[in-house]
Amino acid sequence: MAQLNVTDASGRQAQHQLDSRTPCMIGRAPDNQVVLDDPRASRHHAHVKPDDEGSFMIVDGFVDNGQIKRSANKVFVNGEQKFEHLLKDGDRITIGASTLRFEQPKEERTADLSYDDKPLGHTQLLMSAKDVLTTVLRQSDSTTAAGAPRDKVLESLQRKANILSELYEMSKALGSGFDLDRIFKMATDIIFRSTPADRVIALLSETVVTEQTADDVKLFPIATRARDEKLEAHARKMTIGRSITRKVMKDRVALLSQDAAADEQFAGVESIVSQGVRSTICAPLVTESGVHGALYADRLDPFSAFKPDDLELISAVAAQTAIAVENVRSHERLAKEEVARANYGRFLPEYVVKQMLENPESFKLGGVLQTITVLFADIRGFTRISEHASPEKIVQLLNRYFSAMTDIIFAHGGTLDKYLGDGLMALFGAPTVTPKDAENAIATAVAMQRRMLSINDELHKEGFAEIGIGIGLHTGEVTVGYIGSERRSEYTAIGDAVNTASRLESNAKAGEILVSEVTAKAAHSRYQLAPRDPISVKNREQPVPLFEVEWQHATSSA
Repeated sequence: MAQLNVTDASGRQAQHQLDSRTPCMIGRAPDNQVVLDDPRASRHHAHVKPDDEGSFMIVDGFVDNGQIKRSANKVFVNGEQKFEHLLKDGDRITIGASTLRFEQPKEERTADLSYDDKPLGHTQLLMSAKDVLTTVLRQSDSTTAAGAPRDKVLESLQRKANILSELYEMSKALGSGFDLDRIFKMATDIIFRSTPADRVIALLSETVVTEQTADDVKLFPIATRARDEKLEAHARKMTIGRSITRKVMKDRVALLSQDAAADEQFAGVESIVSQGVRSTICAPLVTESGVHGALYADRLDPFSAFKPDDLELISAVAAQTAIAVENVRSHERLAKEEVARANYGRFLPEYVVKQMLENPESFKLGGVLQTITVLFADIRGFTRISEHASPEKIVQLLNRYFSAMTDIIFAHGGTLDKYLGDGLMALFGAPTVTPKDAENAIATAVAMQRRMLSINDELHKEGFAEIGIGIGLHTGEVTVGYIGSERRSEYTAIGDAVNTASRLESNAKAGEILVSEVTAKAAHSRYQLAPRDPISVKNREQPVPLFEVEWQHATSSA
């Protein structure tokens, strides 16, 4: 049975086994078989339908009353938009910033392609990936300079022209889209036309391989082709030398293992001798960022072998292919970052979003204990306005209010937790804790109250009654992180400190800022604090000491 390996826009990963009899719906709505936490995904974005032969097809949209309704943001397979696509092992489906990789079960994949772990022989030729193109061009120039016979010179020049022409055509394809199938087909076509290879396999790693991760790399085949149909079935049953691919990936060199049958080190190597593989070339897909995989080519004729020229050509093709793979992966990464930035930007300040994207491991978003300052704010007199204004006017008022308050929260390094009707909740110290969290929270509250003065001037001109907000702040240890279910979660804080801050806000009148004694001590605020009578809070034995921030008479430098 086939499966989808899913990574949605929030980074959540999951696997879904596909049923050979039942379609699989994919989208944002909870009634889908694969639910994507992705704002760019439609409620019912796409579906995978099986056929009688055991294959699966991805279809953009869903069927409603016999009519297909396409998604708004399309479906991309291997970087290319598709309305329908017959899925192959390794296909990458992109929906918004979510990626779904189609895979066959392990037992089916190993029947087509497997590895051996026999030692590498001595009869080898290595070439640094960086020297490939230089060597190809230099060889032709040196042939001419050596005073070679005319026919040899012409042959060398013709070969040089053919290689450059092939690479030029491939380079043009790199900028035409993000379809790896097309790129790998073009790469194997060039290899079959220009070398005696009988089988070519494109291998990819799940992530970019560095020197530190080269020993543990796992490669999966994304394309396997044989020179002709007669060799196709035989080629798929043959193994790949893991020692060859591991050396290529780790050392970042192209490798030609030649005349294996005559090498003592290959005695008993079934994958090469008994199968008749006399010559093998493997070239890394390497860029400045790391290694993405490898191109693996071999001969099936036991009386033939690759030449150094073939190593150069395949290495040059691998270099071009590596650029295409990096472009595809960069495109997918940027798409995810775009959605992540849009998602996080709704409740986090820009500098925090930037840190999260650059170094996501530095943020423990799964649920941690942190000391933060919680701010609650709520509009007073809002019910009165709602009774005398149309719903459209109320929505416009709330949007204006929330936009202004959110900008102030972000400007002071706060995180918008959520909107609560006509109120809001903000966190200072999550996801990153700073020594000035309490101080920034009070400064935010003062700025919010001052902004209300100008908002009321605007409301008065439009015929609305004036409104005010009450604000409460408390500092304490809470649990912060993504809280919810697999299908729906939100970044928030829970704990006694949250409840206390909410209680303070409910006691604050319009224009008031109430802070607990804990917040007052943590803030070292320059604002005057007037003592207020303590209030009782649920689950607390002792009343909470209060202070009111006298912001009206302070300077406006906040």
